[in-house]
Amino acid sequence: MEARFEGRILHCPVNLAGTGWSNVLALRRKGVDAKLLVFRPQPWRPGEHDESLDLAGMSGVRRQVSQWGALARHLPKTDVFHFYFGQTLVPKFLQFPILKAARKKCVMHYLGDDIRGKTRAELAYGKKADREIVGSYAATRWVPDAVVVPPGLDLTEYRPVEPVERERPLVVHAPSNLEKKGTRFVIEACEQLPVDLDVVHGVQHDEAVERFERADIVVDQMHYLWHGVFAIEAMALGKPVVTHLDETAVRQTEEAFGVEVPIVSAGPNDLVEKLRPLVESFEERKRLGAAARAYVERVHDIDKLAGRLIEVYASL
Repeated sequence: MEARFEGRILHCPVNLAGTGWSNVLALRRKGVDAKLLVFRPQPWRPGEHDESLDLAGMSGVRRQVSQWGALARHLPKTDVFHFYFGQTLVPKFLQFPILKAARKKCVMHYLGDDIRGKTRAELAYGKKADREIVGSYAATRWVPDAVVVPPGLDLTEYRPVEPVERERPLVVHAPSNLEKKGTRFVIEACEQLPVDLDVVHGVQHDEAVERFERADIVVDQMHYLWHGVFAIEAMALGKPVVTHLDETAVRQTEEAFGVEVPIVSAGPNDLVEKLRPLVESFEERKRLGAAARAYVERVHDIDKLAGRLIEVYASL
């Protein structure tokens, strides 16, 4: 029986990769009173929020006035504050004591760069939340006690694209940050193979997805130990994905969800070698693409994951 939660949830204050907005919409579909408040809209996802403080360009004093005003408005009517990316509405050293005094609950939901490579001491503030959440087992190396809730997609918005056999496959790479995602290694690898490359960067999300749909092979990132939302979107479209994975996290994921992770793991030193079989075999691309879609239906369906978030809220 699915857990139930009666109360209001405020997700805030960022919407990186659309995670907050996707979660809020899925929670609403399950009858939960959930809202998303952001400090500023994400440039590539305009309109994905219920309330924006529009802090960009404000002085420090004006920002604080706006943030404290938001807390004053929402504190009386909110039961659980769902914070993202290591940020809170007001400074952390005041935020957590205020919520405790007001008998409000909160969770801290990490998204990647906020924890990657940091010590537990640097992340000690998270222990002041009632629960910590990460998006993958790879991330538990930094937050060992966190609940794992993978990022989700509304799969009704992503229809698998029928693969096309062509002489020069199209590789698509969509870095949020060219250096951090290892874009130069992707470019160098593709120069050594009979492929075309489309680097999708700095465009609106809708346009980006249209370009993802044309891909034959998708390369996510070369430096981190897990994939991001871009890879999930590509898999939802039925695309074979190549990215840098932590093998221990792969095993943990497969054990937790009872399904094989159908992603080709590669790094800067072996990217050409790992790409070549996909470049040379349409059937392998087709097989991996179908497995990828089945995988996201099992692991990244936002409506299933909203149920997991409700379980977390109910446990508080």
